[in-house]
Amino acid sequence: MKPLIILLFASVITLLTGHFINGGWDYVQTGNIAMAVMLVFTAIGHFIYWQGMVLMVPGFIPAKKTIVYLTGVIEIAFAAGLCIPSTRRLSADLLVLFFLLVLPANINAAQKSVDYQKATFEGKGTSYLWLRIPMQLFFIFWAAYFGIIMDQPQ
Repeated sequence: MKPLIILLFASVITLLTGHFINGGWDYVQTGNIAMAVMLVFTAIGHFIYWQGMVLMVPGFIPAKKTIVYLTGVIEIAFAAGLCIPSTRRLSADLLVLFFLLVLPANINAAQKSVDYQKATFEGKGTSYLWLRIPMQLFFIFWAAYFGIIMDQPQ
């Protein structure tokens, strides 16, 4: 839920700031900057809460700690890519794929009741999926809409 709040808050702040500075509403830039802010926020979690995030990774995947750190770095790279017009489309395409690929880890975490911040198995359980899956789909839609669909040459 925190990433969604960050995304929406960053959208409002970016949209209003952009309007104040530029005198217009730049929805594409706003959408991409807001997603970038959210990605940096979630990437930081990969480094602070790495022990709990390791518990989220399905058992058959090796080098879990490395995967957690690597996905944090990837999120930062996507954040940067979304803010650069010449790399925005590629970054958004790859981000959509990334969001699809990490969904199984989120499902696995819910099935195991992982609390990634405490690195325990005392989380919310599968009821969390009623929020997490729609939220993940919303992130996919957001990345595709602002990074791919709306970012077409005029």
